[in-house]
Amino acid sequence: MGQILKKPYASAAGASDDHALTYEEFLNWDGENQHVEWVDGKVIEMAPISDDHQDVGGFLHAILRIYAETHNLGKVRTEPFQMKTGPDLPGRAPDILFVATKNLARLKRTYLAGPADVVVEIISPGSQGVDRGEKFYEYEQGGVREYWLLDPIREQAEFYRIGKRKLYRQVSVGDVGTFRSEALKGFWI
Repeated sequence: MGQILKKPYASAAGASDDHALTYEEFLNWDGENQHVEWVDGKVIEMAPISDDHQDVGGFLHAILRIYAETHNLGKVRTEPFQMKTGPDLPGRAPDILFVATKNLARLKRTYLAGPADVVVEIISPGSQGVDRGEKFYEYEQGGVREYWLLDPIREQAEFYRIGKRKLYRQVSVGDVGTFRSEALKGFWI
């Protein structure tokens, strides 16, 4: 689980320890550790990533970006790029996010103002609870169309899609283990 950063961030952003930072203050911070997220006015340091995490993320980023660009489907961004899905929700830095062409107006210089169409989180030993718990519900509430959870340690992948009641439903990959994205038309893995 991440820990709250105090002094270096608070003094650099012009806020005291007992002052909650606005998301705008957070985005304007030029701190040294950019592997952070904004939750309830606080800067939360994210868990370190493993070699397996880096390999899975690098591979998936490359194929998603090439696919999205080749088919003019939208833009792919990686952590530490921020996503703020709603005014009352945290600012998160998903491992990978995809924004469809029709939603590119949400893409700002340093963050995505609204939900991505696809968010990928690669689970690290220190991030299991956050990725499967807090982020799952935040992304669902914020309207992220597809949430992919990849677990290199367990060698499993889970895919969720927003249903009619605005709740995630796990998507079956069948006997052959193939997932077909609705947000990235024609993409399967």
